[in-house]
Order: sequence, then structure tokens, then C-alpha cells
Amino acid sequence: MSLRQECLWERLTPQRPSAEALRGELKVDVCVVGAGITGLSAALHLLEQGKTVCVLEAHETGHGGSGRNVGLVNAGMWIAPDEVERKLGAAVGGKLLATMGAAPALVFALIDKYGIDCQARREGTLHMAHNARGQADLQSRCEQWQRRGAPVELLTGAACQQATGTRRIAAALLDRRAGTLNPMAYTSGLARAVIGLGGRLFHHSPVTSLERQGQGWCVITQGGAVSAEQVVLASNAYTEGEWSELRRNFFPGFYYQVASAPLQGEPAAGILPGGQGAWDTRQVLSSIRRDAEGRLLLGSLGNGAAKPLWFLRAWADRIQQHYFPQLGRVQWQSTWTGCIAFTPDHLMRLFEPAPGLLAVTGYNGRGVTTGSVVGKAFADYLCQGGAQALPMPVQPMRKVSVAGLRSGLYEAGFSLYHAGQCLRVVI
Repeated sequence: MSLRQECLWERLTPQRPSAEALRGELKVDVCVVGAGITGLSAALHLLEQGKTVCVLEAHETGHGGSGRNVGLVNAGMWIAPDEVERKLGAAVGGKLLATMGAAPALVFALIDKYGIDCQARREGTLHMAHNARGQADLQSRCEQWQRRGAPVELLTGAACQQATGTRRIAAALLDRRAGTLNPMAYTSGLARAVIGLGGRLFHHSPVTSLERQGQGWCVITQGGAVSAEQVVLASNAYTEGEWSELRRNFFPGFYYQVASAPLQGEPAAGILPGGQGAWDTRQVLSSIRRDAEGRLLLGSLGNGAAKPLWFLRAWADRIQQHYFPQLGRVQWQSTWTGCIAFTPDHLMRLFEPAPGLLAVTGYNGRGVTTGSVVGKAFADYLCQGGAQALPMPVQPMRKVSVAGLRSGLYEAGFSLYHAGQCLRVVI
């Protein structure tokens, strides 16, 4: 079986919600733009509070990063807790950390409440130190989280080797709040829950303009229009068209993954035997996890769709043979790429550019939990009012300078590093 361009999560989620394109005019309390995790979480929590809601999706549910990510149910932010508080202040940073620390619990609660079959596992995640500097960083993160009462533990020695399944890692930070899932199945489950509560979902309905209409809004698509008192822009890295300023507030990056055929036998059973998802401390990181059928999934920063399949196969071979040589030769089956909205400080941005209009961007690769949290927070804010409903204050929109150059430099650096890995110059 040869490697092919195909999103594994789509293949493993055949029963995805179907929906027609919007035709004609519709009036609702809230119009949500984007049927990813953020938009669907917002719609679901709005419906729970009695609002009428429609969701407009330019493609199909889960088309963007929501259905293409690694499927890590992470706790916290990309940057360390102390750094979050330094950037935002103790009060704002502390609230954000507490909210994001509890984010996996929200995801799992939604899965339980709505019976979402997404192969969720709740055994935590492992952040793996690839060298002494990485181990020092993880020791610091562990101490920072433990000061805040988080159930994290730094594994070393035999405990680390047993948890990871590799001798190449000397220490790993186990975060017991976290877990893994099939992100397309989770997103699809949210969509089915939205429909079940009476929400309207429209596929293939890209927004072409957004206009103020009295005290409300008119959201116009190619085939129709929605009149709404309030609007949530939840398109994030997949924002399309010139009608929204949102796409100027981040710079896009990419993340690719390569999945093996299902693995069997004792050597495979020893890799991440506890079911945790993992990633290492390299600046150009590698993510590692198993799926419900035993596949090995490797991923890294960069646009895999722009690289030849032989390059991706060579890269996957190099990472697998470095960490898990006991597997011998692995058959790689599928590869896919998703887009990430990056911000210069690696913190998300919440916007309220006009009354009744909310937007978000900049998840920096933590979409499953952040999207679930922000969607709920937006719903609570629109229904109940008060800034306390939001995990952090809204900010004015500010264009990211030289976004194209930033994206190009990131991609060039990622590609160079991966080439070095393939050539065994670096690992």
C-alpha cells in the first residue's frame, strides 16, 4: 500500500453531517460563520440557552483545522504558564490559564453529554524532552503547573521509557488533564448536536459580505442572506475573501501528518502503551500518537501538501527509526496538511469590532480545546453579557506586519530542518 494524500480522520469518520447550501433569506438570533470546533461549540451553547442559530460553512463541516489536526486534547497554552502571566498580567493571565487548564474537562463533558463517538481517550499527554535543554524546560513547566495545582508529573528513567516506548527520551511531562480523540469525529458530533437542538447548518455557503442592518447584521452568501442580531466569526486560519479584516490579524502556517497502516505485535504495543498523545521539545517539533486501530501518526510543522510524497516518507522513516527502531520498516499509508493561525506572541486574540460582532483567531496549534472553550465563552457573552464570560479581554484588531514574509520564513525554516532530518544531518 503506497503513501497517498488523504486525511485519515475523514476516512475514519464516514458518517459526517450533510447540509444544503443556503438559498434565499433567513432570520435568526445569531449567525455563526465557520462549522469548525469554535463555531459549532458557540452554536451548541447558544442553542442550549434558547437562541435561534444558523451556521454558515464555506466548504463542509470540519473542512479546516478542526478536522485535520493531531487530535490532542491539550490543557493550557503553547507557552509556559509564567510567561502567559508575564505577557498578560497576573489577573488576566491567571484567569486564562485556569480556563485553559480546565479546557479538556469541557471537551470530555461535551462528548459525554451528546454521546459523541470520537475515540476519545483521557489518559493525558506527554511532552517529551529530546535533549538536556528540553528536559530543563519541562522541569520548569512542571514546577509552574504544580504551583497552580495541576496534576502534572515529570517522568524520568524507566518510567519515562515505559510511558513513551523509546530510549531516546530522558524525560517526559505527563499532563493527566489532557487526552486524545479523532478531531473530525468530534467536530461532526458537535454538528449533529447542533442540528439535534434545532440549529440550521449550511454547507458550501461562503460569506461574501457582512453589512450592518439597523441594530443587527446581514450576512450575505453567494446564494442567500441571513439577518441576525449577532454574528460570530469562527473561521480562524481558514478565513476566506476580502470581506473580513480577521485574516489580517494572524499569519498562516501549516502542519502535516503521516499515518502508518495499523501496527500489530509486541513492539508496536510498547509504543505509547498508555494511550497518550505526545510531542517533543524540538523547535521544529515532531508529534507522535497512536489511533484507535493502532496506527502510528507522526507530524511536524510545515506544508506537506507542497512536498513530494517520497520526501514525506523519508522524513517519517527518519523519525520512526530514531524513536522506535524496534518496529523495523513501517508502511506509511496516508498524509495530510492543515493550516494554523499563528500570532507573534503565540497568544490568541478575541475581537469585538462592533456591538454584536465577535471574532477570534490565533490558536497557534491548540484548536480542539481552545475552540471548544472560546465557542462556549462567546455564547455566554452574547446571552448573558459581561466581560467575565470571556477567557481574556477583547482587543482592537491590529494587522500582523509582514504576515506573508513571516509565513514564508517559517516555511523555509521548517523545510530546511526537515531536509536535514532526511539527510541525517540533524534529528
